[in-house]
Amino acid sequence: MSDHTVRFELKIPVQQGSANAIDLLAESCELSRQQIKQAMSKGAVWLQKGKRTQRLRRATKTLNSGEVLRLYYDKRLLDQIPEAPELLKDFGSYSVWFKPPGMLAQGTEWGDHCSLLRVSELAFDKPRQSFLVQRLDREAFGLMIIAHQQKAAAQLSTLFQQRKIEKHYEIEVDGDVQWQKLTVNSPLDGKHAVSHFAKRTYDADKNRTTLDVSIETGRMHQIRRHCASIGHPVSGDSRYGRKSQDGLQLKASRLQFDCPITHKKQIFSC
Repeated sequence: MSDHTVRFELKIPVQQGSANAIDLLAESCELSRQQIKQAMSKGAVWLQKGKRTQRLRRATKTLNSGEVLRLYYDKRLLDQIPEAPELLKDFGSYSVWFKPPGMLAQGTEWGDHCSLLRVSELAFDKPRQSFLVQRLDREAFGLMIIAHQQKAAAQLSTLFQQRKIEKHYEIEVDGDVQWQKLTVNSPLDGKHAVSHFAKRTYDADKNRTTLDVSIETGRMHQIRRHCASIGHPVSGDSRYGRKSQDGLQLKASRLQFDCPITHKKQIFSC
C-alpha cells in the first residue's frame, strides 16, 4: 500500500448489529488501521442510513444492521496538504475568507480536508459547523463567505438569491479586447445568464487584458463560458481556453452586503 497511486472504492453492507466501523473496514481491505483512521479524518468514509448519507469520522462508531459503510480511498488526494486560506473576518455566525487557487470550496466523496468548508470548521479554538452559501471554482481564487449557523446560512443564501450581495470579479483574458464595456446576455444550459465586463488595462507583453466583471446570475462557469463565447477566454482556462503555468486568472475581488446580523454594510476587497 505504499504505491502513491492507490485508488479504490469499497462498499460494505452491515450484516449484523454492533459492528465497529474501523474493524469492519480493516477486515475488508488491506489498509492499515492507521491509514483507515487517516481516511476517516479526511472525509473519505461515509455511512448510509436509509436515504441519508453522511461522512463518518469516528473510527469506533458502532454500526447497525442495514446500514452501508463506504470508503473512497485515493492516496494521492489524502496525502495532499492544502494551501492555507486566509481568514479575513470572523462574525461568529459566519466568516469571510480568501480562498487560494487550487482549493475546493467543498469536498467530494473522496475527501474534504483540502476544502475551504472543512478547513473553516477546524480553524477556530472550538470546531464549528460550516455551511456553503456560495461557490467558487477550484482553480479560481478570492473572497468567499462561510456560514457557521443554519440561520445565518439561510439568511446569507437568501441575500445571494435576491442579489443583495454584490459580487465583483477581476479577470485576465487572452488578447486585446476592442471595447471598453460589454454586456453578454447569452443563456447557459437553457437558463438566463448575464455578465457585465469593463476593460481596465492591456498588457502587450503578455497579450492579456484585465477586466472587471459583475454578474446578474450565477450559472456554472458563467464568466469563463461567456468569455470564451466572445473570443477572449479567461487566461489559463484549461477547459474553455488554453492552460498556462500561471493558472486560471479569475479572482473574486469584492463583496459588498448588509450584514444579516448587525445590519451594517460590509465591504471586502482584495
